[in-house]
Amino acid sequence: MKKLLIVKNDNSKLSELHNYFSNKGYTIDCANNGLTALHLISSQAYELIILDVVLQDINGFSICQSLRNDAHLDTPVILLAENNDIENKLLGFKSGADDYLVKPYHIRELLIRVESILRIVQKKNQLKQLKVGDLELNLDTLSVTREDKFIKLKPAELKLLQKLMRESPNVIKKETLENMLWGDDLPDKDNLKAHIYLLRKNIDKPFKHKMLTTIHSIGYQLVG
Repeated sequence: MKKLLIVKNDNSKLSELHNYFSNKGYTIDCANNGLTALHLISSQAYELIILDVVLQDINGFSICQSLRNDAHLDTPVILLAENNDIENKLLGFKSGADDYLVKPYHIRELLIRVESILRIVQKKNQLKQLKVGDLELNLDTLSVTREDKFIKLKPAELKLLQKLMRESPNVIKKETLENMLWGDDLPDKDNLKAHIYLLRKNIDKPFKHKMLTTIHSIGYQLVG
């Protein structure tokens, strides 16, 4: 279930948004001031933040700027503003907002904008992540997890795993994997088998279900 933070200084409007998005299947946290919002953001993970520009203590521009520059968070932010002036819009986007909605707005339009941004984020995350069964590889951080446990791999094993995951459940020929690792400068010994052994030891041995299979005289296959 997607989790949103809604920050507004008007408690009645805050309650209205909370009820509306909750009925649409979202988990909602609320804040009616900037300090509470910053505290929640520092202690919770959100898919998106709906942020009023006008708050009693800290304005939405400053909060958004703090998220980007100080906390280094890329959580999407939709700013709710009273001013349609182009300079304010530019200030909102320069502060790091992903969208800028001017009051009065229809609550259904806000929902559409939330859903649109979350679809974009989901597509980006899919491009950064390889997943086969319960085995996951983040292409940005090169972190590997299985059953939510981190697995440390050496560079050669990471290259093999990435290729096997991209092609899963297809069988990858031994020669293809050797060429990927060494090109024309093949080692004298069967080093591929040694790397496969280490890879299997890390991603399969500690777990009940085995994923990496040797196809005799042909190559290897990863199946979730």
